[in-house]
Amino acid sequence: MSDPAATGTIGRAGARASGPARRLAYLAAIAVIAVLPLIVTTRYWQSVLILCALNSVLALSLNLILGYAGQLDLGHSAFYGIGAYASTLLVKQLGVEFWVAFAAGALIAGSAGVLLSMFAVRLKGHYLGIATLGFALVTYEILMNWVELTKGPLGIYGVTPPPPIDLPGLGHIAFSRPAMLFYLVAGFTLIVYVLLDNLLRSPLGGVLRAIREDEISAASLGINGAGWKVFVFGIGGGIAGAAGALYAGFVGTLVPDSFFITESFTMLAMVIVGGLGTMPGPVLGAILLTVLPEALRSIGDLRLILFGLAMTATVLFVPGGIMQGWAALRRGIGRKTARPAA
Repeated sequence: MSDPAATGTIGRAGARASGPARRLAYLAAIAVIAVLPLIVTTRYWQSVLILCALNSVLALSLNLILGYAGQLDLGHSAFYGIGAYASTLLVKQLGVEFWVAFAAGALIAGSAGVLLSMFAVRLKGHYLGIATLGFALVTYEILMNWVELTKGPLGIYGVTPPPPIDLPGLGHIAFSRPAMLFYLVAGFTLIVYVLLDNLLRSPLGGVLRAIREDEISAASLGINGAGWKVFVFGIGGGIAGAAGALYAGFVGTLVPDSFFITESFTMLAMVIVGGLGTMPGPVLGAILLTVLPEALRSIGDLRLILFGLAMTATVLFVPGGIMQGWAALRRGIGRKTARPAA
């Protein structure tokens, strides 16, 4: 886990960012999203871009629970899978319109997060981690063995992408095209980022940080720690469920192995590598840990060794992740530029 002091320093630095600077960053993100499919034109790498956006949503949702509220969630893949299967079954078996099923999948996954947290609300640290891990294993076994509903290991095939829409000035937009699907998923990622960023800059962000740092002291100030834990698990689970609904339309096939507990640890790695308890960090970690394995695929199994070494080096030397490294670099540059002036 990252150093709490480093995480707190990074978080305070991010909180001091001015409103105009944040709006400029949002506009820059919109410009990057708009240009990327024009630069990356191959279908394969456009698919990687979609995975980057999906993984960013998952990392942001886990970061809300772990990075800001301090709740060790090792079963986040369960919410991802619940959202994917719930939305897909509603469309394929009940004929529900996709966007209604999308909202229902997020709601069902969020409800699962609320129920889990209500049972585990008194657990802390590794005990909570074990409880969430057990929840993920139970969810996986249900997806694998309830063959009548989920098709089990055979999987659900023929999952269609979101239906096309007509927008004034843009015409007919078919999400069967990877570029258009990327715009949809990346746009959703940006919306999630902006909403969480503003939420965590509100007094609620201070409440969650107080619970993370010292729950007993927070309780002495009148903060209902149990209630806010339920809240973050519900919101985080719902966001992960929405990502699952989009994932189903992207891959076209659902199998339980896509939501095994190893996915939870991958999400955890993205958050830690990027910067636990920061907003940009999980997005950067998700992009890095999605693109890097694909970029190194040509060297075979050696990429796994390099991947593991990079992860180990991050935890040992930059425990606050990319954001801590960036903050240290900025301080170093600031000191060097200040010396001549002095």
